Amino acid sequence: MSVLLEPIYQIALEAGQVIMDYYHSNVQVKEKADSSPVTEADLAANAVIVRHLSELTPEIPILSEESAHTEWQQRQHWESFWLVDPLDGTKEFLRKNGEFTVNIALIKQGRSVLAVVHAPALDKTWLGDSHKAWLQTKAGRDQIRTREATIPTVVGSRSHPSPDMADFLEKLGQHKMTEVGSSLKFCLVAEGRAQYYPRLGPTMMWDTAAGQCIAESAGAKVTLLNESPLQYHREDLLNPFFLVSYK
Repeated sequence: MSVLLEPIYQIALEAGQVIMDYYHSNVQVKEKADSSPVTEADLAANAVIVRHLSELTPEIPILSEESAHTEWQQRQHWESFWLVDPLDGTKEFLRKNGEFTVNIALIKQGRSVLAVVHAPALDKTWLGDSHKAWLQTKAGRDQIRTREATIPTVVGSRSHPSPDMADFLEKLGQHKMTEVGSSLKFCLVAEGRAQYYPRLGPTMMWDTAAGQCIAESAGAKVTLLNESPLQYHREDLLNPFFLVSYK
């Protein structure tokens, strides 16, 4: 396990506590340029994460959804960087259904190699170090692995249903379907509670990097539709469509 995994776990817990401080209040919502919502909770959690990461690894730059985005001319020279979504699933946060996460991932040479996904309202955290993945609950920390199933479960998005999903499901054949918000979809595959997560709609780098690391650390594959890897050394912050599968 990387020596950085425990510190970023603690950072994610602190950010989650900040988010929960806003969760039961009348939080103010603003609209970003892309019409997506941003709340005081997003910004407060971002401030916590950026401050702690800057202290922990001052030599590693940070790319966060809620901070000013560094231009590609500079980013292209980054060998490593932190990729952060301080509150993934803002719509789920506003609906108060608990399905939102804090995502922190370390990117090295385009690959997500170390990550924490923390779901503060569910009191669950997933950790991955590229070799193993764990689920942390009140009961303790247990290693998790992907699992096959006689009838596979496909996990989709409650907030972003995709018209292309029907075609995927038809080709797959018999299956079960479940819905969950934010990067929890990656975590369901990592735990073996789902076998496929086809993402046939828009996501951004910070939405997926931490979840991808958790899933891959648990044995899953995360590939584009042409079967090439989903990687993060690129100019476009918008992800191509991709598929997470249990093997």
